[in-house]
Amino acid sequence: MITKRDYKSILIVPDGMADRPLAELDDKTPMQVARKPNMDFLASHGKVGMVRTIPEGMDPGSDVAVMSILGYDPRKYYSGRAPIEAASIGIPLDSHDVAFRCNLVSCDGETMIDYSGGHVTTEEARELVGLLNEKLGTNKISFYPGVSYRHIMVWRNGSPDVRTVPPHNIIGKPIAEYLPEGDGDDIIRQIMFDSFELLDRHPINRRRREEGRQPANMIWLWGQGLALKIPSFLLRTGATGAVIAAVDLVRGLGIAAGMKAPVVPGATGYLDTNYEGKARYALEALEKHDFVMVHIEAPDEAGHNGDIEAKIQAIEAVDKRVLGVLLDGLNKVEQFRIMVVPDHVTPIAIRTHASEPVPFILYSSFEAESTDLPFDERAVIESDLRIEEGFRLIDLLIGSTD
Repeated sequence: MITKRDYKSILIVPDGMADRPLAELDDKTPMQVARKPNMDFLASHGKVGMVRTIPEGMDPGSDVAVMSILGYDPRKYYSGRAPIEAASIGIPLDSHDVAFRCNLVSCDGETMIDYSGGHVTTEEARELVGLLNEKLGTNKISFYPGVSYRHIMVWRNGSPDVRTVPPHNIIGKPIAEYLPEGDGDDIIRQIMFDSFELLDRHPINRRRREEGRQPANMIWLWGQGLALKIPSFLLRTGATGAVIAAVDLVRGLGIAAGMKAPVVPGATGYLDTNYEGKARYALEALEKHDFVMVHIEAPDEAGHNGDIEAKIQAIEAVDKRVLGVLLDGLNKVEQFRIMVVPDHVTPIAIRTHASEPVPFILYSSFEAESTDLPFDERAVIESDLRIEEGFRLIDLLIGSTD
């Protein structure tokens, strides 16, 4: 029988926080040099372990990794990145509709310059995506705006059987070598090329160039799939839950799992996000729910940009402005467990995701623990607490009805 739990569970996911040693940091990682007293306190009074969030043979995306962390086996439930984000936006998908992630990117017509269109604003992006839908939309093709550079295209009665490549994997590379291939690739390629012709000289992009910013002058389609179907989080764990996140990918997973996903004002999915706001919304959610996940995109964005200082800054902001605010608020909660885990590795050196395991902390206010292990990538090698199947990690935090 499903019952309300007698403790609260908090999961903090600093996206892409884990890294590899860097010569610029004397062969240390950003996690090792960042000032993170709150994470270090939890580590010294809790458990530090290793988890493999990316199943062997699967791409190391946040879609796969966060699905694992939330307790769902990607090998069983994963259908593509875009359908998850479509769930967040509220896009209805019939059984034969294919959703594509639609990045607004910067391209010179031959080379991928920036996967994020210079971090185009949501306001600018909505105008550009609206134009795409007006000019390129048909009775089968529709474009839906999301946040910043992250949007969705739906191909009704389309084919998911096409190979696509994430744009953040090909920065500085010729796009001709990475165009979609497979069933219907001629249609997808044409839409992408047409978008360049439509957007490159748009007034928004002329202004962005004048201001010294990259233009959002092309779309890149990838991450396609059919509608996502997963069991509810309540049935999976016996706990009610909420997801606090800026990005549609993570909000979509929460919504698909039957959780609440409130919109936090000022949450951008970037370095300037509303860190304290996310923490406050999480504390409010805990008044009604047994579990809350707080996702912070900033460390991952810094990794993709190859910006060491920004990644360190993001980690320190998560520690002080998210975890610190949460711990202050949790003083009013008698019993709780809290876990901190990056969803995957985003090494500065390669500026994209990698599939190696990541470290995690598990702290309980009512179960005394201690460890000498630091909370950083060294735990992946040194810890005896090893979770080889990432979807089982949630059971350490919250338990399971399975």
